[in-house]
Amino acid sequence: MRESTRRGFLRGAGAAAVALGGLGATETANAATKLAPFTLGMASYTFREFSRDETVAMTKRMGLTRIAFKDFHLPLDVPLDVVRTAGEATRAAGLDLYGCGVVYMRDENQVNQAFDYARAAGMRMIIGVPAHDLLPLVERKVKETGISVAIHNHGPGDKVYPSPQSAYDRIRDLDPRIGLCVDIGHTARLGENPAEEFKKLRKRVLDIHIKDVSAATAQGSTVEIGRGVIDIPEFLRTVVKYKYSGTMSLEYEKDGNDPLPGSAESIGYIRGLLAGMGISA
Repeated sequence: MRESTRRGFLRGAGAAAVALGGLGATETANAATKLAPFTLGMASYTFREFSRDETVAMTKRMGLTRIAFKDFHLPLDVPLDVVRTAGEATRAAGLDLYGCGVVYMRDENQVNQAFDYARAAGMRMIIGVPAHDLLPLVERKVKETGISVAIHNHGPGDKVYPSPQSAYDRIRDLDPRIGLCVDIGHTARLGENPAEEFKKLRKRVLDIHIKDVSAATAQGSTVEIGRGVIDIPEFLRTVVKYKYSGTMSLEYEKDGNDPLPGSAESIGYIRGLLAGMGISA
């Protein structure tokens, strides 16, 4: 069924055309009857081999309006006035720099650095991996700054937060602004159903990294969305049903030196599926 849906969309509009804002995108948007409850965005790790300016330009080319910077594009250890200027420039270019990540927080200094950095850049969220013993400090910083923390799961082999459930178990009693960034690729690589995990934990999902993988095993690797094993239509139906209102950011880990075609196809596929549901994104 998933392959049939994909072929139908590709025949009807063309994934890259939809993503890059061509005629297919216009026709798709006109056919849609309501806006998605969430916002599509970009995890800048996708463009890790490119400069910040190039990353901003390619993100805008796909018609996206939100971005979260990985430290390739805005290092954590630069002076805060540099961070502040970069945040202002990104917003002036037309993108909402809503967050940063994935940020690893292994000691108290790294926690403080992450929050100072996010505040200087005008970010609302840190997508991070704080050490378990640092969660009380993270909670204090969230209360002090109002900046949310979305804990990212990294799948098989990760000893800290392999699954969304493993993160939830650590933060369930903390401030609700400490939640989850559900990476559906790493979730699938654990053999878990991303839609079911989202449904179960949805009240604490603050961010989503959307991608597709070649296999639901530890050996699975990123592929263009719609070409892998994840039931993307089911996942989108689920987040729409439960009115997820955060950001759903593409993290395309394939083709580091030439990520735009696969990224455009992936965003186009998502938009095509949503259009089939009468939804514009």
